[in-house]
Amino acid sequence: MRAPRTMPTASDGARELAVLGSPIAHSQSPALHAAAYAVLGLPWSYGRADVTPDSLAEFVDSRSDAWRGLSLTMPLKQSVLPLVASLDETARLTGAANTILFDTDAAGGRVLRGFNTDVAGIVRALAAAGTTRAKSVLIWGGGATAASAVMAAAELGAELVTVQVREPGRAAHLVELGHAVGLRVDIRRFGEDAAERPDLVISTLPGSAGAAGAARDIVSGEATAAAAGEGALLLDVAYDPWPTEVVTVWNLLAHARGGRTAPLSGLAMLVHQALLQVRVFVMGDPEREVAHEPDVLHAMLTAVGLDASGRR
Repeated sequence: MRAPRTMPTASDGARELAVLGSPIAHSQSPALHAAAYAVLGLPWSYGRADVTPDSLAEFVDSRSDAWRGLSLTMPLKQSVLPLVASLDETARLTGAANTILFDTDAAGGRVLRGFNTDVAGIVRALAAAGTTRAKSVLIWGGGATAASAVMAAAELGAELVTVQVREPGRAAHLVELGHAVGLRVDIRRFGEDAAERPDLVISTLPGSAGAAGAARDIVSGEATAAAAGEGALLLDVAYDPWPTEVVTVWNLLAHARGGRTAPLSGLAMLVHQALLQVRVFVMGDPEREVAHEPDVLHAMLTAVGLDASGRR
């Protein structure tokens, strides 16, 4: 992905950014980005706006030239695709973009470029917590973030991904994605056992996925119980409220089997994907580091009360 024609500096003045979604009041993205731009010395403002798929195009079209970019969360990561001029390879494969850059084309006109920083955010958060490899991965949920989790599993060297959902027919696209990234994806209903014990479990379900009864239906099966008892890492991409019901049931299952557990909150993923968004907004490219990046990351982790491993 080419870089924008000019790189922003403090002398360029204030720029506007925001995270969009519905609901959005709980989002910690404003705190993360504010911490990053303070370290970088950029007088940028980053807010939040409750935007639905039906109002997304109007919101994007109404942004002034002061706007630099947008972060997108549920339910907008797929709805934004028709609005962008280009996608990075990760967004194209997953069919989901969580980052939009307001850029200029060769003629000086404004264009929108879409990126997916969730995949790298998952991988980087897991690495910070000590997990860099996984042969078998269990994913709960089949939406846009599940697609990112499948790609993250491929980067971790997984051979098999089991995806458990309520309606398997709606997750068929994840089988195709698995083929594209070189792994086998097995779709099963909640309550069915995984084909083998997972080394890593990723929940992509909303924090409000259900009460304890529903969570017990999700966190079920001998393979899952064995994973919990043997200390497999659970990354729950939700973080508000915390712990989620899924995490609570997972912990009980692990303790019943004599295991110890320290699930990773979605805040860790949020921080690491947000750092890559900062790269996009500042450098125009998620692969290009910003100045003083270790200090930027430290400030972002501190802003949401996490240590270097991504835990509270």
